[in-house]
Amino acid sequence: LDLASGTVTAVEALVRWRSPTRGFVPPDEFIPLAERTGDIRLLTEWGLRTVVRQLAAWDRQGCDVAIAVNLSTSDLLNPRLVQLVSSLLVEHAVPAARLKLEVTESAVMQDTARALAVLGELAAMGLSLAIDDYGTGYSSLGYLKRLPVSEIKIDKSFVTHLATSAEDNILVRSTIELGHNLGLSVTAEGVEDEESLRRLRAYGCDTIQGYLISKPLPLHELE
Repeated sequence: LDLASGTVTAVEALVRWRSPTRGFVPPDEFIPLAERTGDIRLLTEWGLRTVVRQLAAWDRQGCDVAIAVNLSTSDLLNPRLVQLVSSLLVEHAVPAARLKLEVTESAVMQDTARALAVLGELAAMGLSLAIDDYGTGYSSLGYLKRLPVSEIKIDKSFVTHLATSAEDNILVRSTIELGHNLGLSVTAEGVEDEESLRRLRAYGCDTIQGYLISKPLPLHELE
């Protein structure tokens, strides 16, 4: 939700697994497993193809909403990633700015040189890049100024208790000011109550996401 305009300008693509034998399997369980086995690259490729096709469909419907996709450490080390993204955008005639890619601080730090090179190529294509879960990883200002990102997303662990925690208010307000001073837009994750929204608006936060707006929805309900 863009706080200046009061409109939803982007959504985040999430994977949910409802197994016929295990029931609901949380992402915190199967995503780390996919990362250890290397299958995360297959999952990411499937996600990117699905998202770009959906962006093309929304373009035809006149729906101007961007979609964000999360990238893992393995994805940043994948030599096929840049070409895959480029070919998908060309194939479906989707403007690069409509696809947002999110990376965590820890993913970048695994192989900083390689990550910076890949992110630089993606940024040069016109994609919007964001640091996800900001504040939970290394939070090094030295590398933050080198990353070709346009957005930082404050982790929900600092936002969920914003209405009651003085410490979280200090951290969130300072992070928003830091992001803006670096020329970055700032998104607060995990917004669940009106008081947190009021404080974020007062602090000048650019966008918010969380259950206050909506829980994750399948496509037809989202539309």
